[in-house]
Amino acid sequence: MDFKALFMGLAFAFMWSSAFTSARMIVADAPPLYSLSLRFLISGLIGVALARMLGESWNLTRSQWRATIIFGICQNAAYLGLNFIAMQWIEASAAAIIASTLPLMVAAAGFLFMGDRLKPVAVAGLVAGFGGVILIMGARFGGGLDPVGVALCVLAAIALTIATLALRGASSGGNVMMVVGLQMLVGSVALIGPALAFETFEVHWTPRLILAFLYTTLVPGLAATWVWFMLVQRIGAVRGATFHFLNPFFGVAIAAALLGEGLGLIDVIGVAIIMAGILAVQLSKAPPRPI
Repeated sequence: MDFKALFMGLAFAFMWSSAFTSARMIVADAPPLYSLSLRFLISGLIGVALARMLGESWNLTRSQWRATIIFGICQNAAYLGLNFIAMQWIEASAAAIIASTLPLMVAAAGFLFMGDRLKPVAVAGLVAGFGGVILIMGARFGGGLDPVGVALCVLAAIALTIATLALRGASSGGNVMMVVGLQMLVGSVALIGPALAFETFEVHWTPRLILAFLYTTLVPGLAATWVWFMLVQRIGAVRGATFHFLNPFFGVAIAAALLGEGLGLIDVIGVAIIMAGILAVQLSKAPPRPI
């Protein structure tokens, strides 16, 4: 793995993990689904405009349209929508920890439902990773962690797991920024209906809300997605997914630094166990190096 790929992976992990903290700031002053739908609308229009400036085409391959629609609904609308709703009641660090189990859930679902074979190190990684989550959540439930918020985050992670498995083997075909922009627009359309039906558009305008919204729209929303697509094209999905093992660390650290969320010894131990589990699962999939 070259230095540029390493930098891209670290940047992606940091930007992706920071979204939970900025989302927590947003939902404190604005309705979650309206906020997310507007964020996707702005990100999508910017993404499509940049794609056209880069000379990218509207003519996507069939697999790209499939990726655009599935990810627009499952990742942007379901995964992020449920997480935004949940963070009205739970801390950003808890949401980040649950979301960080995605590589573990994908590996487990692939084994249970798609016939994937797991090496012993991968099985050990799955057990360790989910054990770390149970350790952290057990301690936090004792401190009053909201079970409804946790359930919504788990459902969100399941939705993204389904999308990830459904898109295995889809080809890239170029037009990366166009795909990024269009899937944002799909997410915006999918969320505006539930927002109109279930939310009241009541916003408390604060400098923190405005800055958090702009940051979420441009950095985790647009930049992180683009970096992820480019990283996967550069080093492949399996090696790229290894950087997900940093998400629990970054997610908890950013929430503690910017929101003052508590960070106990059990949290630190649990995060370390989750990171080790994710890394073990991902490394077990890596192809052997040529001799």
